[in-house]
Amino acid sequence: MPSGGPPFDLRVTHEGLDALVRAIRQEADGKALRKELAKNMREALKPGALMAKSSIMAMGSAGMGTGAGLRAGIAKKIRPEVKLGGRWSGARVKAFKTPGLRGFANAPKRTNRRSGGWRTLTYGHEPWRTQEGKRQWFDHAFENDTDQYTLAVHEAMEDMARRLAARAREGNR
Repeated sequence: MPSGGPPFDLRVTHEGLDALVRAIRQEADGKALRKELAKNMREALKPGALMAKSSIMAMGSAGMGTGAGLRAGIAKKIRPEVKLGGRWSGARVKAFKTPGLRGFANAPKRTNRRSGGWRTLTYGHEPWRTQEGKRQWFDHAFENDTDQYTLAVHEAMEDMARRLAARAREGNR
């Protein structure tokens, strides 16, 4: 590695993210830098989360019991998630469980399934019926834009790496 270069790997991979996090930890204001990196990575994924929210809100409500409460409850639980360090490092958009939504904790998962839907009572009484959601609403929200979100997250990582590299060069003077 040329002298004056960054003390870590600049490639944008999981290993690169781990190396970036290690370099941030060595800085005096490492906690603030980690927070800023996580914030920038979440910001890069926000358009994808909005697309997923829009997709679930577009789910039809022709069946009984699939009113706006179900869709809005699921949409509220869709968020970008960033973890730096630990067993898992990375950034993703996640539809979290919805335990307070009519006792339907797995609503995001069940409404996104390819087949089968979910079983529910008609107005809370017998008979049971199978309800189907908008198939693959979550997956289709990211289908054509995955590269764009990946690039945006990588750009956030590279910005922080350039910032740390500049600090390292200034420190060597």
